[in-house]
Amino acid sequence: MDRAESLKEKYKPVIDLLSARGAHIQNLNLEGDKLLIRASVHDEAEKNRVWDAIKSVDPNFADLKHEITVDANVPAPVQAYTVKGGDTLSKIAKQFYGSANAYPKIFEANKDQLSDPDKIKVGQVLKIAA
Repeated sequence: MDRAESLKEKYKPVIDLLSARGAHIQNLNLEGDKLLIRASVHDEAEKNRVWDAIKSVDPNFADLKHEITVDANVPAPVQAYTVKGGDTLSKIAKQFYGSANAYPKIFEANKDQLSDPDKIKVGQVLKIAA
């Protein structure tokens, strides 16, 4: 395994996080003897998530160059949640946002499949905006 592949494997949790959270990755290559990750994320909270992921892989990150910028044009990350028996939008909002009163945020993100916030179905996959 060459140096680039070895470093990509080491920082795979960071790369996976960027991909899963919808970041725009501009560069992912070897620069000198370091892995260069250049990416844009939606907001400071996302940038902090990436920073935490980097530090969890290697607190010293001496073999990594990173340029993570905030760009509001990058779409906010969206998670998916599969409705289970007994769920309500309020219960789901409490789980994801810490407040049952945040249920309209979930309803708005899913207007393409929901016409009434009180009518969700087991097995439905809902978008949960960050």
